[in-house]
Amino acid sequence: MITVTGSLAFDHIMDFPGKFADHIMPDKIHQINLSFLVNTLQKQKGGTAGNIAYNLALLNSPVSILGIVGNDFSEYEKFLKNTGVDTSNIKTAADKLSSTGFIMTDQNDNQITAYYPGAMSDATSLSLENIKSDLVVISPNNPQAMIKFAKQCQEKKLDYMMDPGMQLPTLDPSDLKNMIQGATILIGNDYEIALLKEKTGLNERALLSQVKILITTLGENGSTIQSGLKTIQVSSAKPAEVVDPTGAGDAYRAGFLAGYLKGLGLKICGQMGSVAACYAIEKYGTTSHKFAVDEFKKRYQENFGEELNV
Repeated sequence: MITVTGSLAFDHIMDFPGKFADHIMPDKIHQINLSFLVNTLQKQKGGTAGNIAYNLALLNSPVSILGIVGNDFSEYEKFLKNTGVDTSNIKTAADKLSSTGFIMTDQNDNQITAYYPGAMSDATSLSLENIKSDLVVISPNNPQAMIKFAKQCQEKKLDYMMDPGMQLPTLDPSDLKNMIQGATILIGNDYEIALLKEKTGLNERALLSQVKILITTLGENGSTIQSGLKTIQVSSAKPAEVVDPTGAGDAYRAGFLAGYLKGLGLKICGQMGSVAACYAIEKYGTTSHKFAVDEFKKRYQENFGEELNV
């Protein structure tokens, strides 16, 4: 069983047909006042915990969510249950709305996001104390809750994936160092890993001395997986079309973990992540795609020329 902690949110996804850079005057960034006319708007079920758990369930991996939501979550919870996600550890803050994101993407896949935490503000009331799990995912959430979960994993000797993501700017360097120490897997995109190194003062060698596996995702250039002295370059899989990159990173995490918990090699796990990311890229939103395991295996073989035994 994988336990996923993180946000459970509704995403309002918008596409801007131009480039953000064309509307930002470098000498006026101290007094920005911009409005972007978007040509699409969709409300989707999302949040890092929901996205990762949804994709794990599609891959038939036993998964549970530890999270907190608002009084508007019932339809989303039913959707997760129907997919196979255990929602028994999701708590409701009756007087709040669920977390809500507003995500705008330009034609170069640059994104601007505004995020309202809502019920996630109460995530510190949650605990891993009575949770039994093979691995815990600590994904972006209330920063104090993330710190708490990492400490509980360390105390209980639970394997965990540390995924600080969008909370990197908020987390204190000393807290980041404590959260990383002893993590089974540390993951982020190339920008996030660079920011993590800058904030903590830890170089690549220092990071690899503290975590078992370091994963750097590189968008269309695939990913780099490092463990000890080993470095593995993983190619990206080919999407049928690029519709919306939102949620691709969360799908990658799910694909990787589905393989990892089955004891597959790191390269195979990374390639599973690449295939899972394709499905997210081909649809608007982060949980609007769907696939069967047999279809996933066929697509894996088409992209990487080898059979996937899961």
